[in-house]
Amino acid sequence: MAFGAHAAAPKIDAGDMPPDVFGKDESGQPISLETHRGKVVIVTFWATWCPYCLKELPVLENIQDLAGKDRIEVIAVNWKEDRETYRAIRRRLKDLTLTLTSDISGRIGDAYGVTSIPHMLMIGKDGRVDSVRRGYSEEDLDDIAADLNRLLTAPAAGSATAAADGSPD
Repeated sequence: MAFGAHAAAPKIDAGDMPPDVFGKDESGQPISLETHRGKVVIVTFWATWCPYCLKELPVLENIQDLAGKDRIEVIAVNWKEDRETYRAIRRRLKDLTLTLTSDISGRIGDAYGVTSIPHMLMIGKDGRVDSVRRGYSEEDLDDIAADLNRLLTAPAAGSATAAADGSPD
């Protein structure tokens, strides 16, 4: 290994089961994917120096509000910024109801293969990664919306109809 080289971050792809924990919420409680099983989860890694990221947060908030927190949960992970910067932006974003957390050390991002931002994962109702977007922009919004609509209208994992199970009427 070359001097100063780092181990490559794991790459999380569609179909993978992602790591469960995203740090802690503002009350100090762990943020766990398992508690959101059965709903669509959007995880976005962002920073204050990323203009697109700052535009994206209110859009994701609006999507969560329209669909309902019972159907979709947005987890926004502030990536590799110091505690003071995160606290300042947290105060500025105090009216947002999406789940905000901080990844000062980059450990959470490393577990998700984040090497640059914006970086988004869409996780289906079954808890598996449906799609990963790295370095996207406003030009990708139609594709992101289509993926999100598909996930929201997909049946919950393990659901079956009475007709499909072969039971008599």
